[in-house]
Amino acid sequence: MLNKALGKLQVETLLKMGIVIRDLHRNIEKLHAEQTNEMSDGTTKEITVYRGKAMTQEDFNKIKQGGLLSFNNFLSTSTDRTVAIGFIQEGLEPNSKKIGVLFKMNIDRSITSSSPFARINQYSYFKKENEILFSMHTVFRVHQIEEKEHDGIKFWRVKLTLTNANDDQQLSTLMKRIRQEITGTGWQKMGKLLWKLGENHKAEELYNMLLNEASNENDESYCYHYLGMIKNDLGQYNEAIEFYQKSLDIKEKTLPPNHPDLASSYNNIGLVYKNMGEYSKALTYYEKDLEIGLKALPPNHPDLAISYGNIGSVYRNMGEYSKALSSYERSLAIRKIALPPNHPDLATSYNNIGNVYKDMGEYSKALSSHERSLEIRKIALPPNHPDLAASYLNIGLVYNNMGEYSKALSSYERSLEIWKIALPSNHPNLAASYNNIGMVYDNMGEYSKALSSYERSLEIQKIALPPNHPDLAASYNNIGMVYDNMGEYSKALSSYERSLEIKKIALPPHHPLLASSYNNIGNVYAKMGEYSKALSSYERSLEIRKIALPPNHPHLASSYNNIGSVYYNMGEYSKALSSYERSLEIKKIALPPNHPDLAQSYNNIGNVYNNMGEYSKALSSYERSLDIDKKVLPPNHPDLASDYNNIGEVYRNMGEYSKALSSYERSLEIFKIALPPNHPSLATSYNNIGMVCDEMGEYSKALSFLQKGLDIRQKSLPPNHPDIAQSKSNIEDVKKKM
Repeated sequence: MLNKALGKLQVETLLKMGIVIRDLHRNIEKLHAEQTNEMSDGTTKEITVYRGKAMTQEDFNKIKQGGLLSFNNFLSTSTDRTVAIGFIQEGLEPNSKKIGVLFKMNIDRSITSSSPFARINQYSYFKKENEILFSMHTVFRVHQIEEKEHDGIKFWRVKLTLTNANDDQQLSTLMKRIRQEITGTGWQKMGKLLWKLGENHKAEELYNMLLNEASNENDESYCYHYLGMIKNDLGQYNEAIEFYQKSLDIKEKTLPPNHPDLASSYNNIGLVYKNMGEYSKALTYYEKDLEIGLKALPPNHPDLAISYGNIGSVYRNMGEYSKALSSYERSLAIRKIALPPNHPDLATSYNNIGNVYKDMGEYSKALSSHERSLEIRKIALPPNHPDLAASYLNIGLVYNNMGEYSKALSSYERSLEIWKIALPSNHPNLAASYNNIGMVYDNMGEYSKALSSYERSLEIQKIALPPNHPDLAASYNNIGMVYDNMGEYSKALSSYERSLEIKKIALPPHHPLLASSYNNIGNVYAKMGEYSKALSSYERSLEIRKIALPPNHPHLASSYNNIGSVYYNMGEYSKALSSYERSLEIKKIALPPNHPDLAQSYNNIGNVYNNMGEYSKALSSYERSLDIDKKVLPPNHPDLASDYNNIGEVYRNMGEYSKALSSYERSLEIFKIALPPNHPSLATSYNNIGMVCDEMGEYSKALSFLQKGLDIRQKSLPPNHPDIAQSKSNIEDVKKKM
């Protein structure tokens, strides 16, 4: 019963059996000391013990040769190999998907181990099992994993040696890090550990029990504080604020006005308001935190670095990237003075700076910062620490924005591998990994793979999170994006609306994420040709952003851009031009001069001029877009291909077919390198080249390219997609001319 409770983290049982756990551990310690003292020269100092177990494939995959392995229960072993194999046989039930594992453990009793162990033959109910019992959290080093067979039973033999924290540098680093992160009394440590493992509901259960048993206001404040953290993780932001406020009320009564614990409360309340999209409130609380820190702490104290980092994160969300960068760099400067050169917090600073550079479109600087962060984490942390996974994820995000999708995919998959080892199987971070992998596949035009990844992400979130958590809304949004790209607009609309429903419940009425939902719904209506509905959705999005964001935030530019696109599709070119130019004005203020989003604006303005027949202005705008993209993007980025395609379109409209053909062919060359062979954008390139060849009277060549375009569209798009009908129509027109 006890080991089951320890293994499954059954909070209520563990609370009831706390005294039993303590006494059992102390008895093992006592026996261990006695048996160690009894060893004489004739006693064998090295012994081998065995443990047989049936495990799921998923759990077995987490055991890595050369890695560390800890058992989170009292570990019963036997010196008799046959007894251990018998336990494997018992665990392998008929039709079971489990596999047999025999742990062979070499123990040097003369070396001080990380946990005590003892022979318990005389106390054990099963005296013939030659049992040796290890206390909780004994840590072993994995040396060899190989497949074996005994009397028809197949199993994996895993050779382990007992570790010594003094001699094992990796274990020593890990234990030191855990002790830094997990503080408090015994049960408080347990709650914090459950929270760090993503077991929010179990942690909540424990802290509620501790709250009911609290004997003073300080203990109550502690419980309220952690309940606030749990509610924040669960996306239950109003409840998080309530708990944090209760904790703060007690602290304000009992502590002096500049006590660091007050700063901690202000910091956490600021974090919740940031998550709610209430950035001005978040900034107010973060600045209160910093104000106390500046009075109470030395000028280069690491806590001040955290405060500057948090303020930077709010400015980043507000789109005020220069202020964000300044705050993050102030944080880094303090950490460089206060901390050793490879401290994990320095990695956090480089990571934050990298994120801002990514937002600013300065991808080479972003990549450099994230790689510096990764270098430090590789030195400072165990090889499968979740922060390493976060570094690989951020590097993947930069590569994704650079259009280097294979590199992005590789980084995301490395991140996922680590999280699978480090975290429970339904941890929200795994969902985030599947989400990012889906994003790359979406960008690569591999929509079925993208959909599969997004749905895997959603499955995990449904298990791990409350039904109205904002992360679920994000998954429905991403699934909607795939359906949108596939031309399945009714499914896209359904997913976007499900996302919006959740956001309306989970978030304040003017949260920027609600604006994103209205924006995406507008995109679908625009593609369906329902322009009045699209315009209504885009304007609702703009209203929210005007309230929630600073006047020159890039998301406002995005709203004006989308409104312009509707007017463009409606043929109201003067209104479209006005909206596109308003978007460009904001981007010029908010973003660096060569940000890719500026290129997008010039591109859209070029589209309007092209349709208005003002070809020289269109060409000028398209070339401005191309100039920017050439400076900031890799030479084979898909956006460059789009630029060449648009320039080709203008030349075609001007009747300069050879120049048009040259531009279209340059576009096709890039798409062939950057995208999978059946990406819809390749089909567009083949179609455009075919149309120019048609206009040049080269009908057989035209037919060949148009057919290639049709073949790709039939493979990559739903059968009723309008682009397939367009390809077939173009082919028929050419055939008639032949």
